[in-house]
Amino acid sequence: MTEYGHTTADSFQYRSPAHQKKSFLLITLAFLASVFVSFAVQAEDAPNAPNALCTGCHTEDGNSTTPEFPKLAGLDAAYIAKQIKDFKKDKRVSEIMGPMANQIPDKDIGFLADYFSKQKRTTGIVTDAKLAAQGQQIFDDGIVNSAVPACSGCHGEKGEGTDKFPRLAGQHTVYLITQMNNFKNSTRNNDARKVMRAITLRMTEQDMKAAAEYITSLKGE
Repeated sequence: MTEYGHTTADSFQYRSPAHQKKSFLLITLAFLASVFVSFAVQAEDAPNAPNALCTGCHTEDGNSTTPEFPKLAGLDAAYIAKQIKDFKKDKRVSEIMGPMANQIPDKDIGFLADYFSKQKRTTGIVTDAKLAAQGQQIFDDGIVNSAVPACSGCHGEKGEGTDKFPRLAGQHTVYLITQMNNFKNSTRNNDARKVMRAITLRMTEQDMKAAAEYITSLKGE
């Protein structure tokens, strides 16, 4: 009996986190490629429809149902356009979004950004009320002892965001935590004046989880 509860006779085979990540990426890319092919004709016939490469992960209304993929609905159009361009220029690095962004024609970026900005963001579900309460304090007041400023100072009192700072309200907690960690270790470095990298360096994993748990409950209105 192994630590996973399987004997050597079982068909289960342990896969390392790195192997699991690689498998996830390959499956995702294969899925998106199939989506792109199957919807290519429809996209040509309906030029005002969102690109199938986008809806494959983020859904047609921009409210991704997969925690690892961000909700695009309600993000400012200028912010969305900047992220797509950053992916295309490798200013923001992603094993998934890099190849996908490069398949989006420059002429379509403005339309896609405008389309998703007009979609209504759904509210997330709080799973830990106590943690969310801790997160509210960080979001509203920051962390004085660690010199962490209030999230609301840039992202708005209700997480509604601006053209420079993204709408956070209702975003997936998993995605939020991932991005904060990416800023902290500089895997993501397309933040203006290194603001997010400086802030997250002063945040603990618990701080990030708490802030994310509260943010997902916001409606941004």
